[in-house]
Amino acid sequence: MIDESRRAQLLSVKLATLVREHLGGQPELVAGEFGRGAALVVDGAAWVLLDGQPERGLGAAIAWALRREVAELNVLAERATGLLARRAAHFRFPISVWHVEGRTLLPAVAEPLPTTPPVLAAHDELRATIVEAGATPVVEHGVLGGEVEGLEVCRVVTDGYTDEVRLEVGVGAHDREAFMMLHGNKPTAVALAEVVQAVREHRRPGAPRHPLNMLAQERSLRAALVTQPELIGATSVVTVEPPLPRPNLKDAVPCVALAVIDGEQVVVVCSSGVDLDLLPYAVDARSAVGVERAVVVLPARDALDAQQRLAALVDPPLRVLTVG
Repeated sequence: MIDESRRAQLLSVKLATLVREHLGGQPELVAGEFGRGAALVVDGAAWVLLDGQPERGLGAAIAWALRREVAELNVLAERATGLLARRAAHFRFPISVWHVEGRTLLPAVAEPLPTTPPVLAAHDELRATIVEAGATPVVEHGVLGGEVEGLEVCRVVTDGYTDEVRLEVGVGAHDREAFMMLHGNKPTAVALAEVVQAVREHRRPGAPRHPLNMLAQERSLRAALVTQPELIGATSVVTVEPPLPRPNLKDAVPCVALAVIDGEQVVVVCSSGVDLDLLPYAVDARSAVGVERAVVVLPARDALDAQQRLAALVDPPLRVLTVG
């Protein structure tokens, strides 16, 4: 495996080669450090190569360009360029997204948001069981699950072999599988109620640090806003689906709600941790919900000046609110 410093060097060389071949000649390149890949400036324009998770790198690329006070930004990636182009179009800052194909740069074409499938009727029949056990039903991209203070504790699935519809109990796929192996003979409603009670104890405000309250902190924030909408000056807050399916429960990904503030509907995007890509994600969320006014909400400890600058560049601008 290549160590991080060596990988950074290789990415810098790759970016310089791509830019020189694209522009032609031997332009003067000024390289700079960029933790999510490689970056350089040439003739007043920033060129940023996204590595790792390019779909989560647009915010960092814009922030890097703003710090260098360049006139335009070029974002390069080998995948997710359709998503990046879609989000980049919402910023009042010249951004070009390029798809890296070998040694060639191709203009990226913005791809539409995915269509959200409905919940299967057979799955929705288990909604009452989730409620009776004390969990909150949450639907995301056709998947019905149950959350406790923002943490998923169950999910309705269809068995791939038997086509049996069942409610699996547990936090994440591996936990659900292990729970079924250990407690398969326990009635689902009873098993879920026990898990709900145990998880709620760890997710309550002021609870000691525990793995169950370190996961999905952005969803814990959303759950707090649902019960205390006044925290953001709202009269009501309800959960809504994210613009894209969440890849897993471990990685922190912003979540979405819809609030009523000053009598108007407002999209609310909640985040936790230092996340520069919160603003590009929020423009997708706003488009998916179909409401123009939007705010992003995060703990005060995680707020950055760069987030305010990015929010002001969105067309129309987003607001950044902090709590706590």
